Amino acid sequence: MLPIIMAFLRSNAVLITLPIACVIGTVGYNLESLLSDKYTPYSQSIQENRAERLASENVLDNAAMVDKLRLNENVLERNLPPSLQTKVNV
Repeated sequence: MLPIIMAFLRSNAVLITLPIACVIGTVGYNLESLLSDKYTPYSQSIQENRAERLASENVLDNAAMVDKLRLNENVLERNLPPSLQTKVNV
């Protein structure tokens, strides 16, 4: 009897597993909706945060006074590996 049942299940696997998967999916979806909190708190977008930060820093008043635009060191020595750095003995 067991070989007959196994042969039937093997030949009709798609017809058997689809309803089982639908039942398990429905139960899981409903459990998740009951147990989880669907409330997502509001947070400002990146553009809004940047606009507020720029407005508070008064950077827009004088664009030439931005520290990042000034070069404080030689551009070619900025990312040198340690083997190419010159050692200054003072």
